[in-house]
Amino acid sequence: FKNQASVADKMSKVVLDAAEKSTEISAGWAKATIGRFGNVTNAKEDPVDYSKAMAEFASAQAEMSAESLAAFAEVAKKVQMETVELMLAAGKDLGSDASKAVKKAAEEMSAAAEKVAV
Repeated sequence: FKNQASVADKMSKVVLDAAEKSTEISAGWAKATIGRFGNVTNAKEDPVDYSKAMAEFASAQAEMSAESLAAFAEVAKKVQMETVELMLAAGKDLGSDASKAVKKAAEEMSAAAEKVAV
């Protein structure tokens, strides 16, 4: 039970950290998008300026999208690595606990057999 609770606690921390970072990325992306969109909505002298502003916005948005997606990928990569590490550690702990339990059971069986023999 202790091992399971410990793994659950550590996994919760990994998940909450990833959620926090993902939220920060999303919020930054939204804030930057809204900020850049202001230039598109400003009144222009020439109708061509609207299409130019929209093209600049689209270009900046494409760049920002690539950066944000790369940041999300880094968060996912970190979560994956930490999860693998946690699972390996949990497996090692479970193996150790099982080995101790088997050793203890064998010792108890030997002690019981010695009592019967006497």
